[in-house]
Amino acid sequence: MYLSNNSNSSISISNTVKDNNSSIADEFLRLENELVNRLTDFNTTLLLRSTVEYIYNPLEYAYDVHKNFVHKYCSSSKKILFLGMNPGPWGMMQTGVPFGDVISVKKWLKITGVIRKPLKEHRLRPVSGFDCKRIEVSGKRFWAFAQQLSHGNPALFFSNCFVHNYFPLVLMTESGKNVTPADLKPAEKKELESVCDESLCSVIDLLQIEVIIAIGRYTEKRVNAALKKTPKNVHVVYIMHPSPRNPKSNQEWMPNVINCLSENGLLNYFQETKTW
Repeated sequence: MYLSNNSNSSISISNTVKDNNSSIADEFLRLENELVNRLTDFNTTLLLRSTVEYIYNPLEYAYDVHKNFVHKYCSSSKKILFLGMNPGPWGMMQTGVPFGDVISVKKWLKITGVIRKPLKEHRLRPVSGFDCKRIEVSGKRFWAFAQQLSHGNPALFFSNCFVHNYFPLVLMTESGKNVTPADLKPAEKKELESVCDESLCSVIDLLQIEVIIAIGRYTEKRVNAALKKTPKNVHVVYIMHPSPRNPKSNQEWMPNVINCLSENGLLNYFQETKTW
């Protein structure tokens, strides 16, 4: 049973003090680090009582890239938060960027940085960073959608949007099978979700989010639950997850999502001339 805990990681924000001069990007990173720290006890318990054998923390070993992503694209308040569930094995697990398909991160987002290794790796799930040859189909689809939506301009996409994950870690069984938060037993999910719901609400407050686009039904459920516990004036929009495991997402996922945004009056956020 292994928990990623690379002592050589470049992460160094655990003692960051929140003050009036701290930037939104730094405060966002602090909130993420606080979430990971709060999940530590849960992780230890999870390893002992469930089928989870490996836990990777890309916010640690890929912190340098993740930090660059946040500082480049999350330095101001946002209107819209695209919210995924957790890191994918060939996306954020490799690059530290949500839905972080390697090619999209390097060529469109133009994010670079040092990517280290988890302390212990599963032989079938190595972290190769930018050398990873596998394609994260969900990430490739998501960032292709972002490119089309913003006319190929990442600055336009991120002027009013950011992309975040509800749960920041990668869970795997002994065989290397991916375990999502939705796959956990009810008692385990309850403990995890309590912490993640609270962190999500803090992110909403920090970024002054008005619309959350929940990617997948589990994420939609958690957003609504979090907002029920801590009411906020936030509109929740569901979109199908772009995973190739979902047959429906393989059938014109991008135009369906763009149509959903249009129906919810959100396309103006991606125009060169602001009309809101």
